[in-house]
Amino acid sequence: MSSETARLRLKTWICAVIVVLSNVFGNYFMKRGMPGALETPLEYITVMLRPYVALGVGLMILWMLSRMALLSWADLSYVVPVTAIGYVLVAIVGHVMLGEQISGRRWAGIALIMAGVALVSAGSPQTVPREHKR
Repeated sequence: MSSETARLRLKTWICAVIVVLSNVFGNYFMKRGMPGALETPLEYITVMLRPYVALGVGLMILWMLSRMALLSWADLSYVVPVTAIGYVLVAIVGHVMLGEQISGRRWAGIALIMAGVALVSAGSPQTVPREHKR
């Protein structure tokens, strides 16, 4: 493996971790800061001033920017399945930190997602050569 390939692989994994963690904790903080019900459009705007919601929104912005960066050099068919581990972590965070109940059927779905992530991440992160990108 060349040093350029090793550098790209490391960069891909670091960015993938940022994508996953910013998604998981962005969703967690938004859920933690949200009130029980919002009735008017103005309430949706004012709730963004709550500290946890604002932190969640900031992390979701980081998620989108880091996902865009990752997609700029790695294949979509690699990025989407690998970052799907975030769905698993969101469920675990919801269960552990928010006390959400997860049924057996949901745990089975989570296990299937984990199996898919394991299959896809076992391969090398493919990149599209610059001259073929549009």
